[in-house]
Amino acid sequence: MRSNIRLGRFFGIEVGLHYSWFLIAFLITMSLAAQFRETNASWGAVVIWAVSIVTAVLFFAALLAHEMSHALVARAHGLTTRAITLFALGGVAQIEKEPADAKTEFWVGIVGPLSSAAIGLVCLLIAWAAGWRGAPAPDTPIAAMFLWLGYINFMLAAFNMIPGFPLDGGRILRSIIWWRTGSGERSTKLAARIGQTVALLFIAFGIFRFFGGAGFGGLWIAFIGWFLLQAAGASYATVTLTTGLKDVRVGDVMNRDCTPVDGNLNVETFVEDYLLRTGRRCFVIEQNGEIAGLVTPHEIKGLERQRWPYTTLYDVMRPLDQLHTVTPATPVMEALETMGRDDVNQLPVVANNHLEGIVTRANVLQFLQTRAELGR
Repeated sequence: MRSNIRLGRFFGIEVGLHYSWFLIAFLITMSLAAQFRETNASWGAVVIWAVSIVTAVLFFAALLAHEMSHALVARAHGLTTRAITLFALGGVAQIEKEPADAKTEFWVGIVGPLSSAAIGLVCLLIAWAAGWRGAPAPDTPIAAMFLWLGYINFMLAAFNMIPGFPLDGGRILRSIIWWRTGSGERSTKLAARIGQTVALLFIAFGIFRFFGGAGFGGLWIAFIGWFLLQAAGASYATVTLTTGLKDVRVGDVMNRDCTPVDGNLNVETFVEDYLLRTGRRCFVIEQNGEIAGLVTPHEIKGLERQRWPYTTLYDVMRPLDQLHTVTPATPVMEALETMGRDDVNQLPVVANNHLEGIVTRANVLQFLQTRAELGR
């Protein structure tokens, strides 16, 4: 899941928000306001809304800390986190590679719930220091705010320990199976299947709660189950994909028919004579007989239409020195990881300083489709 709004970089990791975050932030704020209004109406509307908004912000800060703990432990074990995105169901740390061993998977998985539990404990201690003594409704805004944050972080830790992959508990389960069997592939498939079972139980329980009068709460549980079902299915598909491409090299799937174009062409001529007529989506820009860069629809769409006749391909191309290149011997999975990290759909294939071809996501999909049709 990609961020729609970037918040900045923390510890060198890009942090952002998905649009769905605003929905859950609004619902949490409204729920908190209703709760505080019911238990502490004497605070007044201004204080109630202020405390509700601050509590919601601190809750998402706790979620960010949860995901950041995953990212930092992953970094300590040699894994890079591309970004952290906060969305409707919490947050996700986009770790570029899977852990190489069960021990790494265990520590990366368990640190999240441990962080949430530690945050919950700190919040309860602050609530105690602010005057809370076990009463169901603290009298002061500070105590009420940190009491809620304490409970919710403990609930977050407990929820993430559910053994449903890709929740943290599912990752811990995967590490245990991996340790016992010695197979990362087998452990992921089994953990994903268990995750799908847990997700179906969530959906069934949510629907039961909804028809039992729980209303939105029941639907929310079912929605969480649906999300887990999709995520577990995606994890299983990723393992299947990785298995299918284990021994495949870039040279097996790349497109060797690269169409070179003159960088002096204006964008309008290029679009009409090359992009639209050929149906290709990637072209090589040559300069003095050597590759200078690539141009794709991605570079064109960022240019205003009225500037097309006056802009050359040299002006919009992505220079070769800004592109990662691969060789024909590069594993396809490594090439796909590079595409994901650089947010591109193709990579130049270079050997001995000579362009051998282009590898694209479409090449990989076509290869897999052909293999499936042949029953291999």
